[in-house]
Amino acid sequence: MKRIGIDARLYSQTGVGTYLRNLLYELSKLKTTGLSFVIYVSSSDIKQIRAEIPQFIIKEAPFRWHTLSEQTMFLRHITKDSLDLMHFTYFGYPILYRGKFVATVHDLTPLLFKTGKASTKNSLLYEIKHFFFRWVLRSQVERAQAIITPTLTVKKQLVEHYGFGIESKIFPFYEGVGYELRNAKENTSLQQVFSKQFFLYVGNFYPHKNLVRFITAFAKKDIVSQLILVGPQDHFSTAIHKLILKLGAQGKILLYHGATVNDLVYFYKHAKALIHPSLSEGFGLPLIEAAYFKCPIIASDISVMKELLDENCIYFNPYHTEDIHEKILNISSSHKPDYSKTLERCSFARMTKDTLSLYKKVLRVE
Repeated sequence: MKRIGIDARLYSQTGVGTYLRNLLYELSKLKTTGLSFVIYVSSSDIKQIRAEIPQFIIKEAPFRWHTLSEQTMFLRHITKDSLDLMHFTYFGYPILYRGKFVATVHDLTPLLFKTGKASTKNSLLYEIKHFFFRWVLRSQVERAQAIITPTLTVKKQLVEHYGFGIESKIFPFYEGVGYELRNAKENTSLQQVFSKQFFLYVGNFYPHKNLVRFITAFAKKDIVSQLILVGPQDHFSTAIHKLILKLGAQGKILLYHGATVNDLVYFYKHAKALIHPSLSEGFGLPLIEAAYFKCPIIASDISVMKELLDENCIYFNPYHTEDIHEKILNISSSHKPDYSKTLERCSFARMTKDTLSLYKKVLRVE
């Protein structure tokens, strides 16, 4: 019996959390004869995960990512379990771990832009933390037996950044629409609040998401529809709210926090279009979710968007406010994209089957 560990400490988070929840859900449905899975989770998630996937060994790992405890206590935690293979599902990992491991690299955005809390820190502290992040990521990429990326775009970025020597061990596996969203029912009560035609944005409000240019373009008077910005309430959303007030666009551009999957079903089904103005993405789950509900998409003309959506998207230059404005203003109600090829390729079930096959390949088992 081969023991495989999976780092699921971010299970309840957005983004990586969606990846983890669907990986474990789909894995629990597959035949895994000869394999035993040990899932490492945060203290707050352990009860829920034990109830949802009782066939796996669930272990508490109260060690926050990107901390000293991750490098010491988490290292000790997984080393004593004598795993045959470990799957690190995020950027952070204990650099002194000497067992075999697979790593998922979701994107290289943190190398290219200030993201998350890093954007709010003083420059010296940010540079120190960013140096440590770059060091850990390079170690992870170089030492992994195999690397999973969500797109070919991220694979190419890794090769460009770290050299062609790693190309043969990188495997792009497309993600998809999560089981929670697929099974959710539409929150029809939102019709009473959002009865007008509206455009939609779903995601966080980090600087690389390019919300300042996007909101500036949308606030112009000749766009008469509303815009609903769905995302977390934090330092970045507060800055966006101040921008909306400065532009006099309150009532036209609305922030919506704490959205449930039922809320998202309503928004995707009734939006005039999803707008995704990001400067950098590794995948872009809202794109695939919108496609699932046949919602038109207007997005940045960056490589990952084109890889996922091909011609089934209206693209704009994300650095040009006028181009963003023009594409939003001129979208036609007759625009009916065909997302069938995208949805056929992008599937968490297929991603998980491919991931399981990769585990077996690294372990050299049938």
